[in-house]
Amino acid sequence: MLIEKDDATLLVVDIQEKLVPAVLDADGMVARCHWLIAAAVDLGLPVVFSEQYPQGLGGTLLQLLEAAPQADVVEKLHFSCVAGQCLPDGLMSRRQVIVCGMETHVCVLQTVMELLQAGKQVFVVADAVSSRGELNREYGLQRMREAGAVLVTREMVLFECLRVSGSALFKQMSKRYLVGDQP
Repeated sequence: MLIEKDDATLLVVDIQEKLVPAVLDADGMVARCHWLIAAAVDLGLPVVFSEQYPQGLGGTLLQLLEAAPQADVVEKLHFSCVAGQCLPDGLMSRRQVIVCGMETHVCVLQTVMELLQAGKQVFVVADAVSSRGELNREYGLQRMREAGAVLVTREMVLFECLRVSGSALFKQMSKRYLVGDQP
C-alpha cells in the first residue's frame, strides 16, 4: 500500500511549547517535522495540528504553524484525537492519514489505534515522532505497526506522493528537500 497524495492528510500531534523540551532529540524532531509539514504543503496535502490541553501545555510551536498557515488547529483533552472528536471532516473524509508528533506512546499511539479502528490507512512517520524515553518510543512504534499502521520515513512520504521523476514538481521538491543538509 502506497500513500495516495489525493487521499491523504498529514496529522501533526501535540508538538506544543511546554511539551517539546521533555522529549528525546527535541530540536531534531522539530526540524524533521518542519521539513515534513513544509513538504506536505508544497505537495498540496491538507495539514491538521492537534493540541493537548493548550491552556496548560501551550500551543503548537509557531515555526510549525507558520509552515502551514492554512492548517486546521484542533484542541483536545482526550489523548486520542479520535476519542476527542476534534478531527475536521476533511481529514475524516480521506482514506489515509500520515501521522507525526508526540508522544509516540501516548497521544500518537492512541490516535493511530483509533484511526485504524475507524478504517483509516495510517502511516506513522518514524523519524518524526518522539517520546520522553527511547523505550516508550520504540514500543509505541512496535505496537502501532503490529496493529496495522505502516511505518514510513519522511522521504518515503515525499517520494510516494511524487511517484515520478522528471516533472517540474519533482525538480522543485528535490531541490528544496533532497539537496544539501537535511534534518
